[in-house]
Amino acid sequence: MTTNERPFDLLNKSIGKQVMIRLKNGTDIRGKIVSFDVHMNIVLDTTEELEEGGSVRSRLGTILLRGGNILFVSPA
Repeated sequence: MTTNERPFDLLNKSIGKQVMIRLKNGTDIRGKIVSFDVHMNIVLDTTEELEEGGSVRSRLGTILLRGGNILFVSPA
């Protein structure tokens, strides 16, 4: 990240790429970012809920994550 880059610039570069998201309840979600808004609500496609070891617990398809539930977003 360059000094002029903002967090939303980084999210914008991640559209169409797979990311891992940790929720406040400790759940890990992996999927491709389709879109997001200023509240960091994120639409993910081909989404999977992960178990603690990283294996797939369930396939969720296309989902909307509410920004207030997100702890962090990381490249998958």
